[in-house]
Amino acid sequence: MKNPSTSVGVHLMTSTGTLYGTQIIPTSHLPTPVVLIIAGSGPTDRNGNGPLAGENNSLKQLAEGLADHGIASIRYDKRGIGESSAAGPEEVDLRFDTYADDAALWIQQLQVDARFSSVTVIGHSEGSLIGILATQKTEADAFVSIAGPAQSASAILRRQLQSRLPDPLWQQSEQILVALEQGNPVISVPLELNMLYRASVQPYLISWFRYTPVQEITHLTIPVLIVQGTTDIQVPVSEAQALKMAKPGAELRMIEGMNHVLKAVSLDPEQQNASYSDPTLPVVPELVEGISHFIHAHERLCESKQSLHRHVPH
Repeated sequence: MKNPSTSVGVHLMTSTGTLYGTQIIPTSHLPTPVVLIIAGSGPTDRNGNGPLAGENNSLKQLAEGLADHGIASIRYDKRGIGESSAAGPEEVDLRFDTYADDAALWIQQLQVDARFSSVTVIGHSEGSLIGILATQKTEADAFVSIAGPAQSASAILRRQLQSRLPDPLWQQSEQILVALEQGNPVISVPLELNMLYRASVQPYLISWFRYTPVQEITHLTIPVLIVQGTTDIQVPVSEAQALKMAKPGAELRMIEGMNHVLKAVSLDPEQQNASYSDPTLPVVPELVEGISHFIHAHERLCESKQSLHRHVPH
């Protein structure tokens, strides 16, 4: 049975520009749980779409699916992306922490809204790390990582480049990576690596490389759900297993046959490729059901604790 819901545009004013998003609220006489959905890397917008991959509407479908289970949501365009383009700083001024600070402001906006009974943060892909950091800054009630990497961005980049670059260039790349990991800008970058390590992007890379998800997730003291699809060609299952090892109390949910854009797709490259730009392909129902169950179970647990606290004589 689907819950009727309302979808409206929302915005968040920050000291350095306005961010825009979409809010879905199920019709209810009582406060409902709400989630903040944080998109992945690059120019991925609030719906999970990007100019390179195309339109798959993965995050839009996730939000709509959760609304059917009585869960409200906000998903938003990160600064510099989509409707929030004007809030994007010059590349040289962008920092990874800015994304975490923005997400924390959205969480705080939801926390003071009487229509909501709890706030859960959902981060997809790179959005998982942004969500972890934002959750550390706030008192969100729960956290969900979907296809979140466990390693630092520099470790992932290192692994990807090793198989793609000729050895002399790989050695130069490695020297640059090590310097950036230590927080040191690099003045001389080979022309072939300039796209990756241009001077204007180095401050952002330094700020990003500082964080390792397996370390950051250990700082969370709230319920955590780690979700991973088995046919994700971007983030391997081993990343989710590493996050679970770092956070043993977390719930780990492996979804058989789900790929990086949350669709039921085999490992066949053609099918994978097509799914990234197919908005008619639904997100895997098990994903929506699993997250919904996690949030509602946590809500019931909180309610029973509050009830118990009220009835215990002081």
